[in-house]
Amino acid sequence: MATELANAQTDRASLSVEGRVFEISKAVTFEAAHFMGGKPEGHPYRNVHGHSFRLEATVAGTVKAGEQWVEDFSHLTAALEATAAKLDHKLLNEIEGLDVPTLERICLWAAADLAPGLPGLTRVAVARPSLNERCELVL
Repeated sequence: MATELANAQTDRASLSVEGRVFEISKAVTFEAAHFMGGKPEGHPYRNVHGHSFRLEATVAGTVKAGEQWVEDFSHLTAALEATAAKLDHKLLNEIEGLDVPTLERICLWAAADLAPGLPGLTRVAVARPSLNERCELVL
């Protein structure tokens, strides 16, 4: 259900954040390599190859008391950068839990890594923009 805003010039109460649920999102990028070892001989995914990845997280909630936001974007950015740093310029297959590094598994891995520091985490997405591929995990 969309929130209908009154005329913002005459009705400032319509701009109140109290009691409303917001979602905020932030994305970072990283570079990594992987392979799909279970593929048959000659399959191109079986070879080690790399991608530019985009990792995005969404946090939902109400505006924190005494603040004007759901989450400080600098905190969200730091959490995403810390997770991306664990994957950046790595062979994903060598990271515990990513022995089969599909986008789906990378989403699950990233969500598990991010969740302790982001209690309002509701969504994690991993994309390979150059291939127009994206996977989204709704928590």
